[in-house]
Amino acid sequence: MKSFPMFVRTTDRRVVIVGGGEQAAQKARLLLKTDATLVLVAPELEAELSGVVQSGRAQHVLALTPELFDDAAMAFIGTGCPCVDACAHALAKSARCPVNVVDQPELCDITTPAIVDRDPIVVAIGSEGTAPVLTREIKTKLERSLPQTLGGLASLSGLLRPSVSKHVPHERRRAFWAWVFKGSPRATWVRGAEREAVKKIKDAIMQGGVNDTTQSGQIALVGAGPGARDLLTLRAVERLQEADVIFYDRLVDAEVLELARRDAERVFVGKHVGAHSWPQERINQMIVAEARKGRRVVRLKSGDPGVFGRAGEEIEAARAAGIPVEMVPGVTAACAAGASLTRSLTERGVANTLVLATGTGSIDDPTPDSTRLSGPGTTTALYMSVRQAGRLAKDWIDQGLPASSHVDICADVSKPSQITIPATVETMASRMAEEGITGCAILLVTWPEALASEKTKTVFHSLHSVDEIGLAG
Repeated sequence: MKSFPMFVRTTDRRVVIVGGGEQAAQKARLLLKTDATLVLVAPELEAELSGVVQSGRAQHVLALTPELFDDAAMAFIGTGCPCVDACAHALAKSARCPVNVVDQPELCDITTPAIVDRDPIVVAIGSEGTAPVLTREIKTKLERSLPQTLGGLASLSGLLRPSVSKHVPHERRRAFWAWVFKGSPRATWVRGAEREAVKKIKDAIMQGGVNDTTQSGQIALVGAGPGARDLLTLRAVERLQEADVIFYDRLVDAEVLELARRDAERVFVGKHVGAHSWPQERINQMIVAEARKGRRVVRLKSGDPGVFGRAGEEIEAARAAGIPVEMVPGVTAACAAGASLTRSLTERGVANTLVLATGTGSIDDPTPDSTRLSGPGTTTALYMSVRQAGRLAKDWIDQGLPASSHVDICADVSKPSQITIPATVETMASRMAEEGITGCAILLVTWPEALASEKTKTVFHSLHSVDEIGLAG
C-alpha cells in the first residue's frame, strides 16, 4: 500500500476548505456528513456555499493566512486556479496540516475515498487514484447489499452496551452481539419493524443474553422486476441476500437468482398460465412451513408482486399462521414496456388515465371484461392477454376505438430476448401469431381523445358517471 486507510476524528475540530466555487462545494458536501466545523476561505462564495454559512454549519473567511491551518484536522484546496492552489498548499504544509489539492495528486497528503455511509457504519473504498471507475462500481455493489437502516441498529447497540455489560455475562457477550447483528433482531430491524427488534434485544439483555433458539421465520414477497437484474430495487437485493430459501417461478430470470447468497435454497414452483404444476394452495403451505422452521423465506415474483401476482393469498396465509410478512415492490411489466419504447404511458392532452388489466381471469371467470375501463384519454396495459387478443380487439372496436389504432406488443421486456412489435388493434392477434409469441407479453393501447367520436365520449363518460354514483351509493 502507498496510502494507509484510517479514520480521522472530526468532533470539535476544524476542516479548512479553500475556494468558493464548485470544486469547494463538492468537498463541502462530503464534509457536511461529519460533525466538523467547516472554514470556507474565499473572497466570494457561490450560492450553495453561502447557504451552508447561513445555516451555521460553516464559517466564511475572506483572506488566506497560515494561522487558519493551525491545529486543523485537514484541509482541502480547490480554487480552480493552479497558482492560488499552490500557494494555499504551501501555507497548509508550513502548518503541518494534512492537505488535499483537487486534481493535483502530487500535492495530496490525503485522498477522498468513495464512501458507503450507514452512519456510524462507514465503508471507505480507494484505489490510490488508479481506478476511480472501479471504486465507484464497488461502492454501488455495497450500496445494494447493505440495508439503508443498518446504521440505526449499530447506533442502538452503542446505546445498549452499558446495559449489556451489566446484565450479560462476559463469556456470553460475543454470542449475544452475533445474534443481534446476524440473527432475528437484524432481520426484524431491516424489514422496518424497529420497535419489535428493540424489544427482542432488550428482553434478551434482561435474560442474560439468551440464545435465539425459538426465533420465528419471516416471509418476504419480492418483486423481481421484468427480467433485467439491474432493475431490482436495493431492498429486493437485500432480501435475496438474507434469504434461507427462495421460491421462484419460470418468469424469474436466472441472473436475478445470482444475486442471492450462494447457500440459499432455491425452490422452483413452476407456475405458468394454463399449467400450474404447483397449485397456489401448495405454495402457500410451503412458504408458511419453511417460515415456521425459523427460516427467512423469499417468494420471488416477476414484476411487482401486487400486480396480478396473487400476493393477497400468500399474505393471508402468512398472517393466519402468525408469521411476519412484507411485500417488496418491483418494476411492473407495463412500466418496463413503456421504458423500452422510450414512451410515457400518460401524456397531457392524450392520455390522463392508465389502466392495468389482464385478458385471462380465474377458473370461475376465464374471460374477464378487460376493456370495461378503456376509453378516450386512456392507456391500457394488458397482461396475460396473448390468447385473448382477438376477443379484446373486437371489444375495443365495439366500444368505438378505431381498428387502425396503434398497439405496441412487448415480449420479454428488459431481457436480451426482448422484442417489440408495432401493430394495430385489428392486426395485433395476427402479428403475434406471425412472430410466434405465445407466452407472456404486454399489450399497450392508447386511446387518445382525438380518436374518439363525440358519441363515444358521451356514452363512455355517462357509463362511468353511473358507475361512480353506484359506488358512492
